[in-house]
Order: sequence, then structure tokens, then C-alpha cells
Amino acid sequence: MFEPTLIIAAASLVGLCVVAFALLKAWQGWLALKQRELDANPREIEAGVGNSAARIEIADLKERIKKLEAIASGVDL
Repeated sequence: MFEPTLIIAAASLVGLCVVAFALLKAWQGWLALKQRELDANPREIEAGVGNSAARIEIADLKERIKKLEAIASGVDL
């Protein structure tokens, strides 16, 4: 009636769909969790500092990143 290859292929396709659906639901749950975290905790950089202070802080962080990248690549500053 049905060939074993056809049954295996159909079962594999159904299994793949189940796994894909489960992963999609997990991804949506993770995104919802992160959204709740962002809504609950406002950004630290905006908490009580002005716009210019935030820019200075970002520039300082960028400089630190450049130094760390130079250290990682073996460049001596």
C-alpha cells in the first residue's frame, strides 16, 4: 500500500514541522521576555543624565572598545 520510504519521508516532514513550530514559539516567548525586561527597566544611559552626558558616555565606551579590539589583535598602544 505505502512504501516505507514514503512513510519515513512523511514522518520526517511532520517531525520537522513540529520542531520548527516549537522553535518559533520559543523565539516569540524569548522576544516577549526581552520586551518585558526593556519595558520594566528603562535604559541606564537615559536615567538622569542629559543628552550631552549620554554622548560623552557613548564616546567613552567606543574608545574602550577600540582599545580592547587593539589588545585582542595584538597591537600595542
